[in-house]
Amino acid sequence: MNGPEEWDRYDPREPDGPRDGRGPGGPQGPGAGGPSRSGGRPRIPSPRTAAEDDGPLPDASPPATPGVRTDMAGTADEPTAAAPDRTAPDGAVPEPPPHRVLKSLLGAWALAACSAEETAAVEAHLTDCAPCADEALRLRDAVGLLHPADPLDLDPLLRSRVLEGCLGRRPARIPVPEWAAPYDAETAKLDALLSDMGEAEWRAPVRLRWFRGERPAERHTTVAGVIGHLMAVDGLVATALGLADPLGAAAPHGPAGPADRTEACWQAIADGRVPHATRAPWRDQSHTLIRTVSFAGRGVAELPVPYGGDVRLPMRDSLLDRAFECWVHAGDIAEAVDYPYEPPVAGHLHQMVDLAARLLPAVLAGRRRAGLATPPQRLVEAGAPGRTLHLEVEGTGGGHWYIALDSPAALGTPDRTVAHIALDSIEFCQLAAGHVPPQEAAAGQHGEPDAIRDVLFATASLSRL
Repeated sequence: MNGPEEWDRYDPREPDGPRDGRGPGGPQGPGAGGPSRSGGRPRIPSPRTAAEDDGPLPDASPPATPGVRTDMAGTADEPTAAAPDRTAPDGAVPEPPPHRVLKSLLGAWALAACSAEETAAVEAHLTDCAPCADEALRLRDAVGLLHPADPLDLDPLLRSRVLEGCLGRRPARIPVPEWAAPYDAETAKLDALLSDMGEAEWRAPVRLRWFRGERPAERHTTVAGVIGHLMAVDGLVATALGLADPLGAAAPHGPAGPADRTEACWQAIADGRVPHATRAPWRDQSHTLIRTVSFAGRGVAELPVPYGGDVRLPMRDSLLDRAFECWVHAGDIAEAVDYPYEPPVAGHLHQMVDLAARLLPAVLAGRRRAGLATPPQRLVEAGAPGRTLHLEVEGTGGGHWYIALDSPAALGTPDRTVAHIALDSIEFCQLAAGHVPPQEAAAGQHGEPDAIRDVLFATASLSRL
């Protein structure tokens, strides 16, 4: 575009136009009295502009001082006069740039790349020139196509769709086991949330909530503390696979559960580790866990992972548990920094709900031993049908489960159902995470009240620090 160069050579303060004949007063300019380049019609002058449009008004000249020269030919030791008045003679308004210059600036104007003076000149010209106004509208519409109003946040399902498309064209030589896919997806989502956080957000306070016995419990930490907690508990899976303990020398001696390992990690952070130091070790560890179980295949699916005391989970259930906790605590972090966060995809959410439903009979038996649940009405042999609660989880990832009430080894069957609970899938997961008190769970209930109460409280007891 040669518009700006042409404009630069044109000075509206020269009443006779530039000497090369290309300004308004030249032989080819619209002010030459001959036909214009747009079709021979005489040029219609634009409205006169106010004096303030060309910048601030000059200050009044001070009174002349006798003996002081006011022209530019003064010597270095003589006072210099104010800059000469550059206004057009006889108060004439400066002529606007030629039509061809303004037309050449339409593209830059549509892209908002003009200077303030160029923008004002172009927009004034558009009120007088219909062809240029039509061209300006077309260019603006084209610019709109170049900049669609898309949200800045990526679609949470984008990663899954890309991987599905890639694997559909070329299956992975070493695929991730189906039971490890939820952990792989949830750690990637949380890492994407952490990637844009600054120092202040890493220090943002986070409230961790769970259910203990008969009442809710909570603990306050920071975003860095939450990632340290996830890394410490993931270390139980790592050590079961024969990998290095992420806590190193800070790991507690002897068998330790999630709470003891978390306290040890938080103490190590308090001893001088910067907040950002927990993200890289946690993400590297999650990659190592996925890579290890993928190479090991089905051989590690039933490998026991100790959770402290007598609690053990097979590797396939342990990684589902880690995926569930990663999603729950990612939601805690997102709430602390006021950022939206999406639940897992339907298939992964169904696996998490299924794990919680399968754990309920054992948790219910543990609460009975602690005197926190009603005793069984009768003993049932292992594998025999007994009293059953029908758990209906609605919505994405939902389904139907039949929970044995009298013994963890009993078989829950539809024909022995004595109670029915219906919850939304997200509501059920929030209850299992200890974020919703059992008394406040929005559940449809029918049947024996004691059985319903025991199962709701057992679901909340699945949560822990």
